[in-house]
Amino acid sequence: MKRIHAFEFEDLHWFPKNLRNYMTDFLQFGSNTFDIYKNVFPVLERGIKSAGNNKIIDIASGGGGGLIKLAEHLKKNNPTLKITLSDYYPNLHAFKRTKSKMPDVFDFIDYPVNAMHVSSELKGFRTQFTSLHHFKPENAKAIFQNAIDSNQPIGVFEPQQRNIKSMIPMLLSPITVILMTPFIRPFKPGRILFTYLIPVLPLCILWDGVISVLRTYTISELKQMISELNNSNSFDWEIEAKQGKPSEILYVLGIPKES
Repeated sequence: MKRIHAFEFEDLHWFPKNLRNYMTDFLQFGSNTFDIYKNVFPVLERGIKSAGNNKIIDIASGGGGGLIKLAEHLKKNNPTLKITLSDYYPNLHAFKRTKSKMPDVFDFIDYPVNAMHVSSELKGFRTQFTSLHHFKPENAKAIFQNAIDSNQPIGVFEPQQRNIKSMIPMLLSPITVILMTPFIRPFKPGRILFTYLIPVLPLCILWDGVISVLRTYTISELKQMISELNNSNSFDWEIEAKQGKPSEILYVLGIPKES
């Protein structure tokens, strides 16, 4: 299946902010409900340990709520864990809501953070969940290059691959949206309106889900991308797919080599 970099509604600067936030709320609710990243906790813990400060700098966080379940697990072995949320389009209401759930763990940045140009002042294990596919190859390479240049560990995680197996749940996503929406909190009338009366959200989530699969990089493409980076051999790299339920997690872990 050839990679196709078509547009996603969530990426469009003119796309209404409230609809974008409803979409990220849905994704985060699903992430927490199904605990989709539980099979990569050992990978995350290696990244946290390599940073040396017990901090995660999360890039392209959306609303950040998808990290709550993950933080609950990681905190068991990392009691002083800190997670900083950031995004190019920061959803501050959602960031604040996430922080209120675990104020001892979460903090956030209230200004836009470009994944390709993360400030060197932000020290910690950089993570991206379900977001690398939004970037064209040259921009995805810039994300990894920025981590190398800043000598900061990085972990990128995608809960899908570019294949038919990953495409099937995306095609069924409108049904999932309709069934799950009543349980998403906080309750918002607009979410109900644009799900049931004017079904913009099911259709946009269907489109973005299908395009996400078509945009996702394969393991071989990611390995080629890493090989083309400057000083890539100064990092140890893992590029694999972890089996698990309900989804397989494709990931890239880059850790600076000890000097």
